[in-house]
Amino acid sequence: MAQPAVQLLDDDAVLLRRTGVRFPVELRPAGFRADELSTWPIVEGRLEWVEGRLLYMPPCADLQQDVAVDVVHLLRTWSEHQPGFVVGGNEAGMKLGDDIRAADAALWLRADVGPSIGRLRQKPPLLAVEVAGQDEDEQVLRDKARWYLSHGVGIVWLVLPTARQVVVLNENGESRHSYGERLAEDPRLSGLTPLVEQFFTQADQA
Repeated sequence: MAQPAVQLLDDDAVLLRRTGVRFPVELRPAGFRADELSTWPIVEGRLEWVEGRLLYMPPCADLQQDVAVDVVHLLRTWSEHQPGFVVGGNEAGMKLGDDIRAADAALWLRADVGPSIGRLRQKPPLLAVEVAGQDEDEQVLRDKARWYLSHGVGIVWLVLPTARQVVVLNENGESRHSYGERLAEDPRLSGLTPLVEQFFTQADQA
């Protein structure tokens, strides 16, 4: 008998990739309360709480994780001369409204978030970045970008490793950028105009 895509064992969730499974997968663990992180199931992968559903995505594969590190690196390098900002990475968690989501990288105004105290940030970042993976096509990322913008995030970058492109979305529309181009400066992020190639430094060295 074929095994199900999701098995729940006590408080831990064991997920098995099977042909025909479309991510994200919804989990329904017993005793789960979204506002208490200690009740979230232990999984090898990523979890988000969206519109009353606990959604699972598998761990990032090599290309996605390499590009995500380059994104965090370029943001952190820029922020060294911008003390009014703080960079989040490693599935940067945020609670906006009733939803709990995570970005591959995010950039907050330090005045909005205050000191780090070991809890989810509850202010929208000025910039959220999502890197496409093998289970996330551009449409999936665009759906998440719309969520970000509707919850107060100012700018969203969608980084597409296979196409080697970056899509920038904000309240005024969107633009798509390829190799040889720089992202246009947003007045809220003075001097942050990376070349598209900078997002894929490690990927291009592979």
